[in-house]
Amino acid sequence: MGYDFDFASVLAAWPQFLEGAWLTIQLSFPATVIGFVMGTLCAIGRRSRVRWLSRACGAYVEVIRNTPLLVQVFLVFFGLATLGWKVPAFTAALLALVINVAAYSCEIMRAGMDSIHRGQLEAAECLGLTRRQIYWHVVLRPAMEKVYPALTSQFVLLMLATSITSQISVEELTAVAARVQSETFRPFEAYILVAIAYLGLSLLMRLGLWLFGLMVFTRKRRLAASGGARA
Repeated sequence: MGYDFDFASVLAAWPQFLEGAWLTIQLSFPATVIGFVMGTLCAIGRRSRVRWLSRACGAYVEVIRNTPLLVQVFLVFFGLATLGWKVPAFTAALLALVINVAAYSCEIMRAGMDSIHRGQLEAAECLGLTRRQIYWHVVLRPAMEKVYPALTSQFVLLMLATSITSQISVEELTAVAARVQSETFRPFEAYILVAIAYLGLSLLMRLGLWLFGLMVFTRKRRLAASGGARA
């Protein structure tokens, strides 16, 4: 059985796909930034000596990592509405994505922090650094550098996972493809086009994160090297 591809009618809807891609970016970027900050704080909490805080952070991570993202999106969207807090679909989707990626970022950052040798912490204490300085210069930044590739992959997966938010009528790329295929009766072509769009966004995101990591971590190493040379 032959199939005649016809992308003309689908490509004619390019403004809709462009709007969907922009909304995907609007979901991905803030969710990545906020989720990473929350995940880092959660990782600090999991490593805390305060037992209730460590257990609370651990329970949050286990619940989120062992339940589907789609269920989490539904719980936020319909749960808040049931409690009387009617929020737009976009806001509910963003909140669910932040909650989800924060849990995964927590475990990635915790692994990075646990990899810091105890001797480095003792050396920092001997130099008279405060607890905050030790956490920032000796723990957080080196830990982030070690796990940055894993974080990058997780953030790209988050961007791809925004497709799930189409289930609560968020007009991102997948929702646009569903609407276009229903109007043009060309589902194969519509989803091929949206797959190419996701591929392009993934490559651009990886490139942006790679350039960011190159700028931050290379600069840090250069400063450390120049400091050592002066010494």
